[in-house]
Amino acid sequence: MSAAPTSADESRPSASRLPHGALTEYAVAVLRHFGVSAPDAREVADNLVLAELRGVDSHGLIRLPVYARRLKAGVLIAQPEITIRTPFPAVALVDGGNGLGAVVGARAMERAIEIARTQGTGFVGVRRSNHFGPAAFYVEKAVRQGFIGCAVSNAPPNMAAFGGRVRFLGTNPFAVGIPAGREPPLVFDASSSVAARGKIIAAAERSMPIPSGWAIDPEGRPTTDARAALPGAVLPFGGAKGSAISFIIDVISGVHSGAAFALHLNTLENLGAEQNLGHAFFVARTDLFQPAEDFSRRMDEILGMLKATPPAAGVERVLVPGEIEYRTEARLRGQGIPIPPEVLAQLQALGRECGVELP
Repeated sequence: MSAAPTSADESRPSASRLPHGALTEYAVAVLRHFGVSAPDAREVADNLVLAELRGVDSHGLIRLPVYARRLKAGVLIAQPEITIRTPFPAVALVDGGNGLGAVVGARAMERAIEIARTQGTGFVGVRRSNHFGPAAFYVEKAVRQGFIGCAVSNAPPNMAAFGGRVRFLGTNPFAVGIPAGREPPLVFDASSSVAARGKIIAAAERSMPIPSGWAIDPEGRPTTDARAALPGAVLPFGGAKGSAISFIIDVISGVHSGAAFALHLNTLENLGAEQNLGHAFFVARTDLFQPAEDFSRRMDEILGMLKATPPAAGVERVLVPGEIEYRTEARLRGQGIPIPPEVLAQLQALGRECGVELP
């Protein structure tokens, strides 16, 4: 994920640090309680805990209670019938059967990798899916196998289009992962908003302000009050450019795949309807145009060039996309994941409902 993570305020003594492994097992047990199969529960748990480890807690365990509510309400299918159709040799369409987004997304990315292995590239569209967490989770599946991976998804309308004051666009994410040789891979993951709406939700639950420029209130006025921003709209990054990128992602993920799009998309909190989110995954071999070894060497070279760029005043050094998140993950794997008290209380309540003890 490219921007600096906005994880729980670790300086607050009230934040509890819990080991990532124990949190994963807790999430698995909760999902199993609601009928999710063991492999699928682990996929979702790994997805949520990765977000926590990377410092992007807006996409982490804070989402587990609403997943549970949707499973309990029957608007999310615990064991979906996922179907895959292959209309062309290098293309597939996945119908997620209204399953958990991390399960559907993982299946789709795995299919894209399989196709790319024999066809050189693989493009997979997805419909009837749900919130799929951090997009980096999927592109890193490709990177680990030596492929270039891209992932996009649409999202419910929570963002105003450039020049508008009502919700129309989703905070539609875009991620790219590119392997290297000796150097760590390049991983970029960002929403098309100034900040993901999940970060505003997290700030509202902690009664914390949000930075200026993140959102507008229902009247279209800029606000730093997270609670006022929630019924309003988040804003696109880069003004008109971010607005256009979000719109294009919605077209590729939703219109193109046959999923819902724009105002037709339902929120996670709406327990009366499917979300029907759309995703798209693209995978390419690194040896399409040259030997894979040459590609790795050239990636190492360009990454080295970037890191050697003279820093601006007040900046220690230029960073590679994804470097901050990898550092955060390494630190939190050793120190434990900080869980703020309000999120901890939600997880404890969910655990009591499911007969699962939070570590």
